[in-house]
Amino acid sequence: MSNGHPHESQAETEAPPLDLSEKGMHHGKTISLDKRLFMQFMAFGGCADSEAAAHALEAAGIEGVLYLDVTDAQGIGLLVMAEDPDYFVTTVRDLLNAEPFSSYTHKPELNMLGRTYSIGYEPDLEDTLLIKPRMKTRNPDFKWAVWYPLQRAKIFQTLPDAKQRQILAEHGTLGKRYGFAGLAADIRLACHGLDKHDNDFVIGLLGPNLFPLSAIVEEMRKTEQTSQYLDSLGPFFVGKVAWQCPQPEVAPSD
Repeated sequence: MSNGHPHESQAETEAPPLDLSEKGMHHGKTISLDKRLFMQFMAFGGCADSEAAAHALEAAGIEGVLYLDVTDAQGIGLLVMAEDPDYFVTTVRDLLNAEPFSSYTHKPELNMLGRTYSIGYEPDLEDTLLIKPRMKTRNPDFKWAVWYPLQRAKIFQTLPDAKQRQILAEHGTLGKRYGFAGLAADIRLACHGLDKHDNDFVIGLLGPNLFPLSAIVEEMRKTEQTSQYLDSLGPFFVGKVAWQCPQPEVAPSD
């Protein structure tokens, strides 16, 4: 027998089903897709032979990217992605518990886990959530990467919606300038509840050269969001691509 409120079961019955799908907008109509791409970033030390690591990734059929850590002569970074999070505790777990990865020194301070998400106006959700992130990370021209988490100040959520959009638009416009110039592409992942430090997002900046990635971080520090509504940025991982899995066969839509 339930000890709850007598009207509790009736309220639960009348409540609409919970819709957790990602939302977009196409020709003025709301669209939805209950799919997203999870991405996990990890870093290791003690890897003197990055080719051995790359061979292990290829043999395991890992969907991801291997980076050389610019701050550690024996350091590497590993980005792995999958639509099913079980992939990380099965295939990826097996990989990390076998040679050569089991002999490396894990750097837990650089652990990052996030998921792609929609804002609500994207016209092609499959492209936004699944295809473009894969294409960006595996672009052979994007040899440099900067990955880092960020924690947004909680007061940001109390701002009026119009003010939030204004702040985010300033940030987004800056990123688009670098994108249109071919200098940088960004990956934005939500990590609410997926990060032990309570970070809100994981950001990946990718490009042909390292300097523009540093320059965009410098410029973003002047925006209202970064200067007033972020509690923390980093730690930062800076690396150059040593191996990329093949590009997905499906090209992104226009």
